[in-house]
Amino acid sequence: MPENTYDLVVIGSGIAGQTTAASAAEAGLSVVLLEKTGSLGGSTAMSGGFFAFSGTDEQAAANVDDSAELFLKDMQESGGGASDPALLVTYLAQQSETYNWLKHQGVEFRALEISSGQSAPRSHNSSITDVLAILHRNFTSHGGETRLNHRATGLVREDSGRVTAVVVQSPDGEAVFRSRGGVVLATGGFSRGADLLRTFAPEALAAIPYGGKGNTGDGLKMAWKLGAGMADMAYVTATYGSHPDTGEEFHELLTAYYMGAIVVNKAGKRFMDESQSYKVLGREVLKEADGLGFQIFDAKIRAKSHPGIPLNDIDMLESIGHVHKADTLEELAVMAGIDPSALMETVARYNSSIASGQADDAGRTNLCNGVGELLPLDQAPFYAYPAKALMTTTYCGVTINTDGQVVDIDGDVIDGLYAIGEVTGGFHGAAYMTGTSLGKGAVFGRIVARHAATTLPLVRA
Repeated sequence: MPENTYDLVVIGSGIAGQTTAASAAEAGLSVVLLEKTGSLGGSTAMSGGFFAFSGTDEQAAANVDDSAELFLKDMQESGGGASDPALLVTYLAQQSETYNWLKHQGVEFRALEISSGQSAPRSHNSSITDVLAILHRNFTSHGGETRLNHRATGLVREDSGRVTAVVVQSPDGEAVFRSRGGVVLATGGFSRGADLLRTFAPEALAAIPYGGKGNTGDGLKMAWKLGAGMADMAYVTATYGSHPDTGEEFHELLTAYYMGAIVVNKAGKRFMDESQSYKVLGREVLKEADGLGFQIFDAKIRAKSHPGIPLNDIDMLESIGHVHKADTLEELAVMAGIDPSALMETVARYNSSIASGQADDAGRTNLCNGVGELLPLDQAPFYAYPAKALMTTTYCGVTINTDGQVVDIDGDVIDGLYAIGEVTGGFHGAAYMTGTSLGKGAVFGRIVARHAATTLPLVRA
């Protein structure tokens, strides 16, 4: 097979892979970026573009009271205590440097939002296609090379135990890409991998399939074959909030429940505390008839729409006909296919509990993760957004240390092998905070590039 040799081989072109590649090339390493499909971006290109950071200029301008300590507390609580504390602490220690590096690259953050798992607004929204284009342009300007339609099929491990190359299937046949400084798995999860979903999360097969078309778990399988440890495999779940007709053209996900909406099933009954992580909500909605949960809200909440910003853009969803609107709850129920009398009773009970301060039927006390006062649904017109769980991301996989090196089932480093982004486990734990996926891809991408650049002279010696 033909062979190619570089200082660093990066597999996968989402935020994790492109941050690593751009950073390593910027540091003077010869880098090749291998992408399985015919286009760059993976699941990142299909995301809402949120990065979770604290202590930023945007937070200061909005007078947001946040801190690294609160950020850590939120991540630990979102993860149900299952996250690796060392990874979270490393993220927090490196977030400011990564945030500043992204802005220096030319990335702009256009909105600051509060969302899943956050007790303070720290989701910094970007135009993610612009972010990816900026990173790839900078990578190329520093001599980086890109190979599309190159699918990694196996890792090469020498007798010394070091991973030194990857075998790739390309349009011209098989080839070997050797690396002096290491091979980086940034291959994403397995939201498109029916075999792995059937093994680890069969219930998720009922969700709407989404995520990058190349996300079939290739990187996870290659590392697993070498004895890599695994983490968070029991927590795979879909994300709640996407219309049943959601396609791949754009990121359609609405979280009106964090603005004050309630969620009911076809029988007009609430079935969960809507302030929880949308990953938790995704797990719950799959148990309901047809996997449907209708987001019900009124004119007050409709007015909170943030045009152009994913998760909060009700205007766009209404313009494409995905939001029902009526002057009364009864009319709305008939229009949406919900039991009318049950919906009216549910809303009446909800409004009554808010007015009286009595316990909420579903145990809800706030809008989102302990923040925000509940709002009665009492101002016409009324709205309903039918939504299912979307299988966007798996957030589990190989175990890594704080340098992004893959460790085996005994906790020993697999020399020469790095993993970052969605292919890794241990960071999120039981659930996910908005923005920490793109955030960890960027933060650990910087860490891996720096570690590879530091250790390369030792390897050459």
